[in-house]
Amino acid sequence: MAEVVGLTLWVAVTAVGIGLPPAVVGGYLLARWRHPARWVVETVVNLPLVIPPVVTGYLLLVVFGRGGLLGGWLESLGLRIAFDWKGAVLAAAVVSFPLMVRATRIAFAGVDQRLEAAARSLGAGPLDTFLTVSLPLAWRGIVSGGVLGFARSLGEFGATIMIAGNIPGVTRTIPLAIYSEVQRPGGLAGAGVLVGLSIGLAAVALAVSEWLERRERRDAPVV
Repeated sequence: MAEVVGLTLWVAVTAVGIGLPPAVVGGYLLARWRHPARWVVETVVNLPLVIPPVVTGYLLLVVFGRGGLLGGWLESLGLRIAFDWKGAVLAAAVVSFPLMVRATRIAFAGVDQRLEAAARSLGAGPLDTFLTVSLPLAWRGIVSGGVLGFARSLGEFGATIMIAGNIPGVTRTIPLAIYSEVQRPGGLAGAGVLVGLSIGLAAVALAVSEWLERRERRDAPVV
């Protein structure tokens, strides 16, 4: 069980580490972009929230499988994605990405743009303004998005089993271990322990996210 829990935490943390930086950039651009085509970008970003996870996993397998669009080329470079822990990380990162983008978009939307304009008027470039004004003011929302992504990654099943399989010690995370326990005779007790652990981890992550959101609303300047 310790191996399953450790792998699950590793996959979730790595998925957030990979997905959060582009989610921050995407959230900022969506918060500031006012183009009529913005809804198209938002639709594409949010698709993993509404399509079945097995569809997401299938598409990942088509792209990153051994005979996929990129999988064969990556394996020739020594980087195997499908049916490896890296596939589990990729699946978790993709399905949690929309949650992180939404949280960061809301955080940046709450940043007073007059402060950004003031920084620009004092000679700061777009990148400097982002790093020294926007990012520090939105940090709680960004962390909250990372926590939500972590919680979602903990429970990822459908996309993971498609792209990574259910390999003990390699890709078997808590949700896959629960599924495996239920399938064998007398495995309900073991599955119940894993279910309770999964609920506890997710509850803690959500509580942290909610606390950060409350702090951000409380500390928001009144204009």
